[in-house]
Amino acid sequence: MKRTVKHIFYTLFITAILVSCGSEASLQHYFVDNQESSNFISQDIPISMVKLDKSNFSEEQNEAFNSVKRLNFLGYKVSETEAETFKTELTKVKTILKDSKYNDLMEFSDKGRKVIVKYVGTDDEADEVIVFGSSKDLGFGIIRVLGNDMNPDKMVTLVTALQTANIDESQIEDLMNFFK
Repeated sequence: MKRTVKHIFYTLFITAILVSCGSEASLQHYFVDNQESSNFISQDIPISMVKLDKSNFSEEQNEAFNSVKRLNFLGYKVSETEAETFKTELTKVKTILKDSKYNDLMEFSDKGRKVIVKYVGTDDEADEVIVFGSSKDLGFGIIRVLGNDMNPDKMVTLVTALQTANIDESQIEDLMNFFK
C-alpha cells in the first residue's frame, strides 16, 4: 500500500513539474534559443555604456532614459541562400509579439524598414519595452529595453528623441557590421 501511495505521489509531482514548465513562446525564450545560432547576433548592453548627447532632451525624455537599465539585442541577418529561414524566423517573432501581453506603443516606417515598439506592463508602468525593426534587405533586430519605473508615454518621447539624436556610431559598430 505504501508503495502505491509513493508511486502516485511521485507521478503527481513529476506531472506538476512538467505542466509548470509550459512551452509557451515568449520573447525571452526566443532570445535564449537563438543567441548562439550562426545567423544571429546577441548582445547585452548596460545603459551606462551608451554614450549619448542628452543636451537637447526634455526633462521627460531624461527621466525615461534614466529609467532604463539595460538593453538586450538580438539580430538576424538575412542571406540570399536562406530566404525561407528568414521568413520562418520573422513569422516566429511576429507571432510572439501578437500575444495580448505585448501592448502597442508606436509603429513607423522609414526607407523600407519597419519599426514596431511594444511594451509589457500597465499604462502607468512598463516592465519591458520591445523595439522590433525589420528590413527585407538586412534582416531584423529586437531590442528588449529593461529598467525600473519605465513609463510607456515617456518612452514614446524618448524613442522620438533617439530618432534625431546624435549617437556615437562607434558604440554600435559591431552590430552594424553584422548586417553588412
